[in-house]
Amino acid sequence: MLNRIKLWKKPNPSSPLRDRIEQIKKAAIPEHVAIIMDGNGRWAKKRALPRIAGHHEGMKVVRNTTKLANQLGIKVLTLYAFSTENWKRPKMEVDYLMKLPEEFLGTFLPELVEENVQVKMIGYKDQLPLHTLHAIEKAIEDTKGNDGLILNFALNYGSRAEIIDAVKHVLKDCKSGIMNESELDESLFSSYLMTSKLADPDLLIRTSGEIRLSNFMLWQLAYTEFWFTEVLWPDFSDEHLIEAVEAFQKRQRRFGGVKG
Repeated sequence: MLNRIKLWKKPNPSSPLRDRIEQIKKAAIPEHVAIIMDGNGRWAKKRALPRIAGHHEGMKVVRNTTKLANQLGIKVLTLYAFSTENWKRPKMEVDYLMKLPEEFLGTFLPELVEENVQVKMIGYKDQLPLHTLHAIEKAIEDTKGNDGLILNFALNYGSRAEIIDAVKHVLKDCKSGIMNESELDESLFSSYLMTSKLADPDLLIRTSGEIRLSNFMLWQLAYTEFWFTEVLWPDFSDEHLIEAVEAFQKRQRRFGGVKG
């Protein structure tokens, strides 16, 4: 299969962009970048196209962004692909969104394997259509031996539900004697979350001009640096990701303390 599909090549940006990439690689790179991919529908509407056209275009940006993140040395890229609230959208749009993982992974999985990318997912699997779940699980299985960039899809994910479920599990473990409530601290509570094996995001990017979290990683983003842009997700380019990382590198992260 790998021989039949042209594998991706390293991005070949223009010289100024290439120089910027080399410069930012000399400084601290955010290990975990999370992105709220917003604006697909508005992108399509501006072009008098159906909303699904925007989602299809956005899928291409996922591929390009993953490639560049991998090149930059980012260790985890979490993409907010579908929220627990998105089921309220029109059925035709939801049905299409549920087909996108199958389409994306069916096309690009060989590239992910070749580039040593590991696919993971956070979210509620039991509510997903079987064809969506099978595509995700195949990608997770086929890339489990990779130890490069983790491409983490937040699919049918909602942070409030995640936190409530974690509280229920803590109470259950306290009641059964597995743990004592006096042992509970932030680190232990984090181990009950879907992201228990991942470090909290260093940088959150949200496209389309919206300035809100939309029920995304509310616990994990406590000390994350935020970067918002008016750019709609289908128009998000290599330059925008580089700009976000450059902005991150200029900030002083205090984590509630004082520096300097």
